[in-house]
Amino acid sequence: MGEWVGAAGAGLLAGGALLLGAIVAWFVSVPPRVLAAVMAFGSGVLISALAFDLVGEAVAEAGLAPVSFGFATGAIVYVAFNVFLDNVNARNRRDKHTEGPGTGTGIAIGALLDGVPESMALGLSMLAGHGVSIPILVAIFISNIPEGLGSTAEMKAAGKPARFVFVMWGGIAAAAAASSLIGFTVLADAPVEVTGFITSLAAGAMLAMICDTMIPDAFRRAGNYTGLVATMGFLTSFLVHQLA
Repeated sequence: MGEWVGAAGAGLLAGGALLLGAIVAWFVSVPPRVLAAVMAFGSGVLISALAFDLVGEAVAEAGLAPVSFGFATGAIVYVAFNVFLDNVNARNRRDKHTEGPGTGTGIAIGALLDGVPESMALGLSMLAGHGVSIPILVAIFISNIPEGLGSTAEMKAAGKPARFVFVMWGGIAAAAAASSLIGFTVLADAPVEVTGFITSLAAGAMLAMICDTMIPDAFRRAGNYTGLVATMGFLTSFLVHQLA
């Protein structure tokens, strides 16, 4: 029972970072450049996490074919959702012909699409009996804060009510906890090809969301410093991966 609680707690902690970022964005007036820097840093953290902790380890365990298929599927699903949101005018980014705020929906969709499988990966990391993978947990936690912060800032500017925003992020955090528990229990005896597919699915959705939403929004506010800050985020996550 203790291990079950630990698996669910790890997912809740990782998903709760989204809610933490949302609380900060809602109650604190974050300067646009600071918000951009946080999003750029989080982008770098995510890129490092998906490269080393998700895709790299998945390939080593499951092989190239299921991981490649999962990675491509994650990206395609995320882009498909964003195309749908474009068609109903609910896209996270501002309209192409205006300077108004977006809705933050794209980041929230990305947080859900990559949050569920990456939380499953957290649960899966506990199956060897060594506890939760600290590099994966730290990387997810660090990167989830700017996701929640950036998306909520856009939603608040677009006039979304507080109840909607916090119920949404609370639901995603709960889904992360449940997903981590599923990874630890239901997927305990799953073939490595299945777990590799799930892990790489998260990575594909992550990378699509980073390129499509987080980095463009960060660059719009921070300009030429975006690349430097994102690089520092990547380096921080990489060092955690190497030293943990």
